[in-house]
Amino acid sequence: MKLKTDQFGEIEFSEDLILNFKEGLYGFEQLKKYLLIKTDDDLFYWLTSVDRPEICFPLVGTRIIDESFPEEENYEAFAIVTLNKDPLQITANLKAPVYINQDKKTGFQKIIDTDKYPINYKLFVES
Repeated sequence: MKLKTDQFGEIEFSEDLILNFKEGLYGFEQLKKYLLIKTDDDLFYWLTSVDRPEICFPLVGTRIIDESFPEEENYEAFAIVTLNKDPLQITANLKAPVYINQDKKTGFQKIIDTDKYPINYKLFVES
């Protein structure tokens, strides 16, 4: 299968790499199939819709930010990143992480019901 993306150009992939999100993502409930793309020289993973490849979410592993971040058995948690030209304004949504099981090729998103995890956690700080 082939997919033309704004981020990576045309990419070829096999159907067994497609992640299925039964409920979709918040705001994108109609989109159920995604590819998780990671390039060697990129800090982020890219969750790209198979049905609408112009819809692409940068992700970062939550364990990089907080080693005690809530887990779901057999799933890895990722935060959706909001990019900005100013690196100090790049944020990660820790309140509504995306959980992905790369073996079973499934994923879901849920809201963490605590104030400990903000919607706009700043990934970079000035030193």
